[in-house]
Amino acid sequence: MTSEPLSRMQKIISRPKVTHPNAGLRRREAIVGLLFLSPWIIGFIVLKFLPILYTLGYSFTDFNLLNPGGASFVGLDNYFHFLTDLDAWSGLVGSVWYFITTVPLELLVALGLATLLSNQRVLGKALWRLVIFIPSIIPAAAIYYIWLGFANSDSGWLGRLILTPLGLPPLVDGNGLTMIMALWSIGPGFLIMYGAMLKIPHDLYEAARIDGAGPLLRFLNITLPMISPAIFFSLVINLTSAFGGSMLLDRGYVFSQNLSISPMEGYIHLIMFTYKEMGYASALAWVMFGVTMTITILLFRSARRWVYFPEEGSHETL
Repeated sequence: MTSEPLSRMQKIISRPKVTHPNAGLRRREAIVGLLFLSPWIIGFIVLKFLPILYTLGYSFTDFNLLNPGGASFVGLDNYFHFLTDLDAWSGLVGSVWYFITTVPLELLVALGLATLLSNQRVLGKALWRLVIFIPSIIPAAAIYYIWLGFANSDSGWLGRLILTPLGLPPLVDGNGLTMIMALWSIGPGFLIMYGAMLKIPHDLYEAARIDGAGPLLRFLNITLPMISPAIFFSLVINLTSAFGGSMLLDRGYVFSQNLSISPMEGYIHLIMFTYKEMGYASALAWVMFGVTMTITILLFRSARRWVYFPEEGSHETL
């Protein structure tokens, strides 16, 4: 009884190890790939991951930039301070409101442009793709000052030639400039949705056209469901773009509460660089991170209701 299982085990152990004929090539390609990725990996660890861990540690101290040696552990005092800080709550609500108002607008404009360019009768698609995407790689601070001069009621031609003669308020004093800056960076979302539209089988449109479906019905019942994963991905990317700078304080905006797009980010800059309270600023950054993660988890949970994944039979919950 026992000799037969033992003989089987000996055969398995003595069986020669089969290696893939291209195993050496794949190993070399993996090593070369890691070498090319190593600058980004090192930069991510040193400039992103480690600073995030440091801010978590600083959030439990009263670390002051002018007196780093006098820092002491204060536990959750910084987080309790946030609960009674009305300015911080105002900045947090303002940042959430910025996300609610600008991100849907970005998605709608990007979706509209992608729909127009996906039409086969449109000429010069390569040029239009370049024109739409190029502004998104311009630094945010440069965009701010470009539009600040462009829409200025005294020196900008938009204010002098259009807004002022018509009696309209200047964009600089309202939310109009923020909206324009948000639309200025729709390039990535536009390319994602445009690429998703190009992958939709034309047979679906032909079948719907034969059944009598018009352009609007084809768009609502075919295009939107088929590109819903791209819309969801763009929504998450825009969310991290709107709130991501508050975590690392590396967005590159001018360190002023009045010049920052995100009110919470501007308030964190004020606490950190004006009042030098690094500990409290780190706690505020982690509060913002918690809000961002909460919204992201809610988005992922809602995805199973409106995002169509053709290769999956069911959606997994977080």
